[in-house]
Amino acid sequence: MDRLGVRKNAVKIEKDGIESGHGRETLSVACAVVVLQKLDTMPSEAELQAELERLRAENEALKKPARGQMSLKVSEKGALSVYGLGRFPVTLYREQWEKLLGMADSIRQFIKDNDSSLKKKE
Repeated sequence: MDRLGVRKNAVKIEKDGIESGHGRETLSVACAVVVLQKLDTMPSEAELQAELERLRAENEALKKPARGQMSLKVSEKGALSVYGLGRFPVTLYREQWEKLLGMADSIRQFIKDNDSSLKKKE
């Protein structure tokens, strides 16, 4: 018996899979071959270092921006979301942002004209 407790002559390898020595069933060996290949080959130090650097870069990219800092993201539905203005993001589609940005001067003037009525969040 080998270290897995299987007699060495208990299985025979065929073209399509493994057949038990007792002729009970045929199994696919694709998964077993992949597992054995992974177990037999350890990554080199250079490969481990490269993977570590890749994970560090990914980690930095995923970190949230500092509190109070605004950031932009494309939503799952393809809209533009602005994070950092409040508790929830402000999300509009491209055409809506373009209309809103086209009114920037009007919005600034409205804020000036209504300064005494508008509350400031601090």
